[in-house]
Amino acid sequence: MPLEAFQVMDSPQGEGWEENGSCPFSWNKDGSYLAEFLLEKGYEVHGIVRRSSSFNTGRIEHLYKNPQAHTEGNMKLHYGDLTDSTCLVKIINEVKPTEIYNLGAQSHVKISFDLAEYTADVDGVGTLRLLDAIKTCGLINSVKFYQASTSELFGKVQEIPQKETTPFYPRSPYGAAKLYAYWIVVNFREAYNLFAVNGILFNHESPRRGANFVTRKISRSVAKIHLGQLDCFSLGNLDAKRDWGHARDYVEAMWLMLQTDEPEDFVIATGEVHSVREFVEKSFKHIGKTIVWEGKNENEVGRCKETGKIHVTVNHKYYRPTEVDFLQGDCTKAKQKLNWKPRVTFDELVREMVDADVELMRNNPNA
Repeated sequence: MPLEAFQVMDSPQGEGWEENGSCPFSWNKDGSYLAEFLLEKGYEVHGIVRRSSSFNTGRIEHLYKNPQAHTEGNMKLHYGDLTDSTCLVKIINEVKPTEIYNLGAQSHVKISFDLAEYTADVDGVGTLRLLDAIKTCGLINSVKFYQASTSELFGKVQEIPQKETTPFYPRSPYGAAKLYAYWIVVNFREAYNLFAVNGILFNHESPRRGANFVTRKISRSVAKIHLGQLDCFSLGNLDAKRDWGHARDYVEAMWLMLQTDEPEDFVIATGEVHSVREFVEKSFKHIGKTIVWEGKNENEVGRCKETGKIHVTVNHKYYRPTEVDFLQGDCTKAKQKLNWKPRVTFDELVREMVDADVELMRNNPNA
């Protein structure tokens, strides 16, 4: 029997699951990279997608046996939802995966303030539904479970850098929901001896990042400005600092966590910190523009040194009610126990995202 991975990915755009042997998942950016990674290792991958009136599998179409006809090969999709425990039991019982990767979430932090109840239902209770489905199907002793945890658990940071033993202090409904998910995973591990781990992943980006996340908003806007399709765009907190890595590197860490002898939780990060402001500056630098900042707070603007044009403004609507100012991860444990380390540098990440969006906008200005 082939390794099966089940991947669950839940977002406003779609959901998916992955498992080893059989693996379910929802198809967000991490899910697409994880599916590629597992298929290359010979897994049969099962993913959960939510029903939609339009196709929501754009990130994985290239993984079909026949992309034009959406013919399935070693990647198989199932309709499902993290808010529907019956369908989770049905799919897991049918697939009987050996690994499950739960990447499902309403993952936009700012939007979680507007959709707090939904975020709690999917990100928090959805994880419990999935764990209960494993138990109901009698697979506690045969499944390994990965939970996509988040650096947003640290929120108002209690120490710098943040590691596995750093106290949590979430600052958003998203972080609070993920905190419940984290502890219910620990509880199932201790109460039922389930091989279950939390991957506390710091920010990880790629050209597949959703368009309404800040890094992708920057790369898309810079690409449009470069092509003469846009003059200016607005951002929120320019001085928020994050530990940014590449999603492709981070999905390898997910898999490595499930290949260990004993289940443990791991922080995955680069250890480097960069501000939103720096991401903007490096993105423009890649297209030959130098951004000079003028003004303060909401009146601050980013002006092109070469042309004098204002390309960046600040809008308070993009601020969160409670901000997370600084996140920096310490992945020493992962380096020592998983032999994992990030490969893609911050500069390489920025360049890849801008280049991909220049190509995208050149072919489809309305993308």
